[in-house]
Amino acid sequence: MEEFTFMKSKLLLSFIASLAVLTVASNSGIAASGAANGAASPDAGSGASVVGHVKFQGQLPQPTKLSMNADPTCAKLHPGPAVSQDFLTGNDNTLGNVIVFISDGLGNRTFDVPAESVTFEQKGCIYEPHVVAVRANQKMKMVNSDNTTHNVHPIPANNREWNKAEPAGSTMEESFPREEIAIPVKCNVHPWMKSYIAVFKHPFFAVTSKDGSFRLPNLPPGEYTVQAWHEKLGTMTQKITVAAGENKTVDFTFKAH
Repeated sequence: MEEFTFMKSKLLLSFIASLAVLTVASNSGIAASGAANGAASPDAGSGASVVGHVKFQGQLPQPTKLSMNADPTCAKLHPGPAVSQDFLTGNDNTLGNVIVFISDGLGNRTFDVPAESVTFEQKGCIYEPHVVAVRANQKMKMVNSDNTTHNVHPIPANNREWNKAEPAGSTMEESFPREEIAIPVKCNVHPWMKSYIAVFKHPFFAVTSKDGSFRLPNLPPGEYTVQAWHEKLGTMTQKITVAAGENKTVDFTFKAH
């Protein structure tokens, strides 16, 4: 009887050992497959950060005044003159509404699409934000916060064009499947309403605020091209090399044409 019990225990231990070997091999295969096709997410612990500021050199253009008299509902929302957002500047000639992004160097890496949506609002008969950046296939929640009908009409070159009316107080969702920097957007009801949507296949991008600052975190070590895009001033690029955990400073200065 004792010999039979001993044999049962020996067989059970052998089975558990075999199962452990198979599990380790299976997990190793999955990890190798993910690394081979570039699907692995960047390691935040070893990732670099690219930080900097965007500025403007020269005589700053005066913002364009927007006439909203065609729609009294819009006009009464602005006691003072409403102005365009194409030149958003701060102290020391910092420049906002500039898209800064990695334009080359990521190879065939792929990244999961964020589950959360990005909000694009019609408020005061102006698109907010004026420049918005999203991931390809990421949901974009478009909110009409005004008491008047608007519409959203993107005019892309690499995505499907659409034109959707949006009644007062309503919300709708859309997305763009392909990368494009950047898509002009207009409102056919209110011609002064203009904006841009940038679509990226990776997460390494930022839109500068009025202080001109940007940050691209968790960038894998390597050699890259960083590009800055402005709707009126065009593009600028810089080539960089970043090491694991490095905090790299990259500044851009646009000049008047």
